Amino acid sequence: MNLPNKITLFRVCLIPVFLLFALGLPFGVGNQFFEVYGTYIAAAIFIIASISDFADGYIARKQNLVTNFGKFMDPLADKLLTTVALIYLCLNGMCHEVVICIVLAREFAVSGIRLIAAANPKGGKVIAAGMMGKMKTVLQMVASMLGLLAMALMPLGLIADSTYMLMANITNILMWIMAVLTVVSGMQYIIPNFD
Repeated sequence: MNLPNKITLFRVCLIPVFLLFALGLPFGVGNQFFEVYGTYIAAAIFIIASISDFADGYIARKQNLVTNFGKFMDPLADKLLTTVALIYLCLNGMCHEVVICIVLAREFAVSGIRLIAAANPKGGKVIAAGMMGKMKTVLQMVASMLGLLAMALMPLGLIADSTYMLMANITNILMWIMAVLTVVSGMQYIIPNFD
């Protein structure tokens, strides 16, 4: 297994760790350490996982290590990471429920198309992520980072209430923009493969 694929699998392994710290499961309910630092650690894990996404893609292209496994697993790892973060942000008022519905509908549709293309008896193929889909993922990661940072810094007393609200509002706006990109990028997968 090459380095980019190992980085992708590392990102997948970080997802449950992110979720554990975001929800506070390692510490128990009412634990003061979790209440102050849990979201901070979760935000740091999400940022590391997001950076690993750029790292594995860069290394794969730079060293010509692009594989079918990477084409399939890298977008899947991104979907898992960003969807978990999206749901967590929604639970904390940083993202509207409609945005999650749009994202999930698109992901199910695109994943279905990828499975059909891979299982095509005339010659299966792995559909790599398109440029619009990558832009959607980057925007989703940036918006998620902003929302998670706001939630992490607030308990530490590092930002004022007004700053927190500003960051929350910007996060919500970015999420709606991302939802539009989600629909557009989804159509780019669906229309060419609709036969």
